[in-house]
Amino acid sequence: MNKKNTWSDRFETSLHPAIAIFNASINFDIELIEYDLNGSIAHAKMLAKTGIISSEEAQQLNVGLEQIRQEYHQGNFNPGVEAEDIHFAVEKRLIEIVGSVGKKLHTGRSRNDQVGTDIRLYLRAEIEAIKTGLHQFQSVLVNLAEQNIETLIPGYTHLQRAQPLSLAHHLMAYVQMTKRDWERLEDVLKRTNISPLGCGALAGTTLPIDRHYSAELLGFEDIYENSLDGVSDRDFAIEFLCAASLIMVHLSRLSEEMILWASEEFNFIKLNDSCATGSSIMPQKKNPDIPELVRGKTGRVFGHLQGLLVIMKGLPLAYNKDLQEDKEGIFDTVKTIKACLEAMTILLSEGIEFNQSRLNSAVAEDFSNATDVADYLTSKGVPFREAYNLVGKVVKTSLAQGKLLKELTLEEWQQINPAFESDIYTAISPKNVVSARNSYGGTGFEQVKMAISRAKSRLQS
Repeated sequence: MNKKNTWSDRFETSLHPAIAIFNASINFDIELIEYDLNGSIAHAKMLAKTGIISSEEAQQLNVGLEQIRQEYHQGNFNPGVEAEDIHFAVEKRLIEIVGSVGKKLHTGRSRNDQVGTDIRLYLRAEIEAIKTGLHQFQSVLVNLAEQNIETLIPGYTHLQRAQPLSLAHHLMAYVQMTKRDWERLEDVLKRTNISPLGCGALAGTTLPIDRHYSAELLGFEDIYENSLDGVSDRDFAIEFLCAASLIMVHLSRLSEEMILWASEEFNFIKLNDSCATGSSIMPQKKNPDIPELVRGKTGRVFGHLQGLLVIMKGLPLAYNKDLQEDKEGIFDTVKTIKACLEAMTILLSEGIEFNQSRLNSAVAEDFSNATDVADYLTSKGVPFREAYNLVGKVVKTSLAQGKLLKELTLEEWQQINPAFESDIYTAISPKNVVSARNSYGGTGFEQVKMAISRAKSRLQS
């Protein structure tokens, strides 16, 4: 006769098979097994330290938990839906290995604080991994910038030609964005690295546990001061998803630019074969699949953030089963961020080549030096607003004549304003236009060199 699979003697029948599947999380929370084992080992050591179990029993539990770890690594620990979640699966297998002493592991804790501990340990490790990925991505950007300090590229506002830039300056803007991303993760880490272990189901425990000791064993910097908050808090997860969403915003913005740059219309970059795909029917095409996928995957990360916000907004204290839904979004976000950072790092380091001749011609075939004409007049004593209006008329006239500013004769310049001299042609040449913007943080070559030097020092430290 089969034994009923019930929660406890409080229940008379097992779950309906379909409900058992619906209720289970083992198919995805097995991702937490390493952290569940680590948390359980620390908990067992704490129980022995406080005299709740003997040191011999703690050692038995430790041996059994390490055997489960080994079985998992060897592919021999594969719990099914009947285990419901990773916590029950580990406990069940532990009892099979060490016998009744395994039933003592859950003393002084609940699945509520256990899962809260696991997800924090997982996210703590993954934040560090993502920070490493950001560091590698920034390093590639900085190296690429250093190679292109005096390479010029049109700068845009409203996707209209605005002013020419150093290509390095353009790339370094993304270094600054990812620097903030790194700093945000550091900040999130502070609130992730707080231990809820020992908060119990919601109210703590009557047993003389030592929460500070178990937190110390697990490398937590602090413990939750309120047991209700400890088991129900997911602020740290929401903050992580916010930070992750901003990482994806920045990767997506760069992706969008690279997609444009790779088009025939822009032709600023060439895609190398190792990082491009072809068309099934158009043999001439090279498609920028990497940046397109990054741009597309951004939406799924945004969705995970929205999903967790919606889960949390209506939850009464303390733990609710809704919180089971936090994990898949977090797991998928971590995998997505890491994959996108790696792909974009490879694309930048070996997947593109800048079309120097096209970039040189692009900055010489427009009116993006018009502001510099106004600045030139200002340096000659003409009030800026007067100079601005004057140059606007010049651009209008030049467009009507089919001329660029550099094609006007000195006589034509002096008819506009006698302050113009022959040095106007030097002042409006693209390289001088860029070089002259030497204010701190500007696109001037000296400023860009200093920015790269600061970034390299920060990355090395």
